[in-house]
Amino acid sequence: MSQGLLGSKALLAGGGEQVDFFIHGYTDTKFTVFGWDIYLTTTHISMIIVIASILVFAIFANRVIKKADPNKVPGPFLNVVELIVESLDGMVASSMGSKKALKFRNYVSALFFFILVCNLSGLLGLRPPTADYGVTFPLAVMTWVLIQFNGFKYQKFGKIKALFEPIFLFFPMNLISEFSTPVSMSLRLFGNILSGTVMMGLIYGLLPRVLTLVWPAALHAYLDVFSGAIQTYVFCMLTMCFVSDAIGDEI
Repeated sequence: MSQGLLGSKALLAGGGEQVDFFIHGYTDTKFTVFGWDIYLTTTHISMIIVIASILVFAIFANRVIKKADPNKVPGPFLNVVELIVESLDGMVASSMGSKKALKFRNYVSALFFFILVCNLSGLLGLRPPTADYGVTFPLAVMTWVLIQFNGFKYQKFGKIKALFEPIFLFFPMNLISEFSTPVSMSLRLFGNILSGTVMMGLIYGLLPRVLTLVWPAALHAYLDVFSGAIQTYVFCMLTMCFVSDAIGDEI
């Protein structure tokens, strides 16, 4: 390992092979905050690339939409943008209902797009940001805050009353259930993406260089594309279900 790099290369027992799990901290970029040493890691770099890619796509899509002529056939890029928007709007409407979808489709769509791009970034040789719990937990906390806010907004005192139902003795269990939501959501996404990253690290570390050019492609198709898309959908579906339940029939 080169100087200026804190890494996570595991030495396999009984051999000299090293397996790289793509978790590195660059010691040349150390920051001290309240006495804690903070390093720029591969997760930060991947996040910067993902966010920059999404911003470039959004800016380009915005310009194309503004210049679009309703009297002409839309181009390929505009068709792709319309397909993405219509698919995400349809997903939110089918899960939350047309009235609730108007309030939450922007949040859910942004969440879906961000998590999906993070999960697919492994195809480019990056370490998926969602394989870091420091990324998935804040995402789940944002959803939890949205759940609680809408619960108190629409149910008011009924939100507190529900904690004591069906009987008073269930209050501790109901309270734990409320606070366990962000933990369970974040761990589900984090665990599935991290396991795929670890498996690919083992595959690339154990296979001869020649075989890594072809054979792992099938695993990338499953672990990065299929599993990444499924976990994105599950996270967003749970978000929509929890928020919809918190609102109830008030909308």
